[in-house]
Amino acid sequence: MSKIHAAITAVNGYVPDYVLTNKELESIVDTTDEWITTRTGIKERRILKGEGLGTSDMAVHAVNGLLKKRGIGAEEIELIIFCTTTPDLPFPASANILADKIGAKNAWGFDLQAACSGFIFGLSTAAQFIESGKHKKILVVGGDKMSSIINYADRTTCIIFGDGCGAVLLEPNEEGFGVMDSILRSDGSGRQYLHQKAGGSARPATHETVDNHEHVVYQEGQAVFKFAVTNMADVAAEIMDRNQLSSDDVAWLVPHQANKRIIDATAARMGLGSEKVMINIQRYGNTTNGTIPLCLWEWESQLKKGDNIILAAFGGGFTWGSVYLKWAY
Repeated sequence: MSKIHAAITAVNGYVPDYVLTNKELESIVDTTDEWITTRTGIKERRILKGEGLGTSDMAVHAVNGLLKKRGIGAEEIELIIFCTTTPDLPFPASANILADKIGAKNAWGFDLQAACSGFIFGLSTAAQFIESGKHKKILVVGGDKMSSIINYADRTTCIIFGDGCGAVLLEPNEEGFGVMDSILRSDGSGRQYLHQKAGGSARPATHETVDNHEHVVYQEGQAVFKFAVTNMADVAAEIMDRNQLSSDDVAWLVPHQANKRIIDATAARMGLGSEKVMINIQRYGNTTNGTIPLCLWEWESQLKKGDNIILAAFGGGFTWGSVYLKWAY
């Protein structure tokens, strides 16, 4: 019997309608379109508007579209891994909320929090359940409503982040396609450079924490950039070496969309030209867990069965990693 791999058999995404442009940000904080573009590559990002709407509401759109494309019902899903930094509520898990909203009555699920690396951590985790034979249909969802934890008076962070969600379906494959390898890393000593100061058990919400804007993203940009640009490139090159892949063998790099300069450095380290790199940061900014599945969704029509694809990410924590997969359809 041939080895079972966990293959992506469907992908879909969703971004909100509201477009927050650099021009609009110029009227909110002291910044310019030129400054944002040259340093990040971002021109606009999407924002989820509407009373009471959370990350799971974007996921509903992404997942329902995915199920329709695959031609299956929600009741066939056995496991939902929801990768997010902005769950609807501290509990219950957004995976459970999503299951209820889409009618996935036979699925169990959980949320996975690894900041911007969450989706590849979730993909690798889900692959184990497929490879072991435990499950045959797993949803891996990556999405964030980053606008809910951004201080729009902080020009160092409000220019970067946007809202969006993507999802993939994993199923068993015995043809040699699917998740082939992964390298996942974390280093908690870097947490001071990128984190949310309050709102957890160590510093619960108080009037003081709210007044001091401590329930939002805090980032020391230079430290994060320096660490990300090295480690994301290193781990992408490492997974190529480990699997004897040359730059000619790689069809696509799917990088986390945090900063255009980090993406360029990663591609250069892998020896890839820009024609092999998925980039949509200019339109969506950094949607945290949503960036990689949104790229796969947008490039789906260009993917060919058997394509060697490298996913690479870096996030707060610090977390980082890469996944090597062979496209299955």
